[in-house]
Amino acid sequence: MLSLLINNEFSRLRSVLLGIAHSNGPVPLIEDCYDPSSLQHVRSGTYPVEADMSAEMAAVLAVFKRYKVQVFRPSIIENCNQIFARDIAFVIEDKFFKSNILPERDQEINALKTLFKLIAPENSIALPEDCHIEGGDVIVCGKYVFIGVYSGPDYSDYITARTNLNAAKAIQELFPEKIVKTFELRKSNSNPLENALHLDCCFQPLGQGKALIHANGFLNPNDYEWLIDFFGKDNVFEPTKEEMTQMNCNVFSISDSVVISEQNFIRLNTWLVAQGFTVEKVPYSEISKQGGLLRCSTLPLIRD
Repeated sequence: MLSLLINNEFSRLRSVLLGIAHSNGPVPLIEDCYDPSSLQHVRSGTYPVEADMSAEMAAVLAVFKRYKVQVFRPSIIENCNQIFARDIAFVIEDKFFKSNILPERDQEINALKTLFKLIAPENSIALPEDCHIEGGDVIVCGKYVFIGVYSGPDYSDYITARTNLNAAKAIQELFPEKIVKTFELRKSNSNPLENALHLDCCFQPLGQGKALIHANGFLNPNDYEWLIDFFGKDNVFEPTKEEMTQMNCNVFSISDSVVISEQNFIRLNTWLVAQGFTVEKVPYSEISKQGGLLRCSTLPLIRD
């Protein structure tokens, strides 16, 4: 059995689920896109091809192997996009949660049967159907669980609204000793510059008390200010709108001093090095065209 353990975003990674890009399926139709970045690239004819995305994921796998991280992969479902493992599940402490995701993606969870056999049944949790949630909206930060939500009356109009207040309340009930803090995210079905698909698209804690935060991802300016006060302005890198859309907040920590980042994030990577981080640079720009990056395609299972 796996001894699941996730208490933050940056302790030394020991075990992870990495998505897979094989048999990714055809370019989606415009009406089948469920994020504005994919929609934009389908319209412009620049949607990524499977070979390029597989090569990018292989580069991340090579980094994990170099750091001796145990890596699980989903079983391949023919003609199915299985890159974004974080969407379909997440771990808090020793509990594995199956996300309540878009109905179009229900089959992805079935590709984790091998992993499920290693998780004690009492540690595998499915929230009630009225609790909409995806792993990209859940960030564990010590005694806090930060959750990105959208609670507007037009929730059902946004295919980009993935997590609701019901889910946040359910998580709080399951972890009464933690502080569950919600953040209202900005949503757009068509404009990637005005959309934070998940909380980890506009915010991510790093080791050494640092964080990545993009103000416009939050509907409520007070939420942004709370995070700035929490981490301290000198400890925060703030991506521009364009950098957020390219997924600069969506890097992935192997430890409190090692971060995997996209090789073209020049400004961010320079800042990370200046803060004392080792930056493992990988190509991931093709995958970013689907509105996700490194954190989206990884699901940590055990951190020291």
